[in-house]
Amino acid sequence: MKPNDYSNDINIADFAMAFEELTRIIIRLPSIEKLSFTTLSVLHTLSRKSPMRLTELTATEQITQSAMTQLVTRLERDGLVERRPDPSDGRVVLVHITGEGTKVIESRRSERVAQLSTLFEGLTKEEKTAIAAAIPALRHLAEVGNQS
Repeated sequence: MKPNDYSNDINIADFAMAFEELTRIIIRLPSIEKLSFTTLSVLHTLSRKSPMRLTELTATEQITQSAMTQLVTRLERDGLVERRPDPSDGRVVLVHITGEGTKVIESRRSERVAQLSTLFEGLTKEEKTAIAAAIPALRHLAEVGNQS
């Protein structure tokens, strides 16, 4: 075990593996919306940080500028995002999520809640209590991660 695998009695390697597995399960939950992972990731990002410059989206989503431009064009055609000039710099375009784009994200979240509720039925009361107690710390960990 590497020295960084533990932090204040938390096995970080075990934590990472559990989250990787949960992420894999959550990403693959069946959905009514048949959109690509990258498309959904862009919509999720915009649902939290809209509007954004194309360059910011490209960096956040870790795809090429060309791929992001094509994706945003497709999303705009489908009515899920719109491009508007940046009021502070007319040369820059900002990407905004639309009401329809927000509905896609809200629909996916509702589906996830329903499907995860079924998974939670397989847990003991103690396990559910432990997860509930960890939610504030997990939210804070996500905030710390989003700041970096």
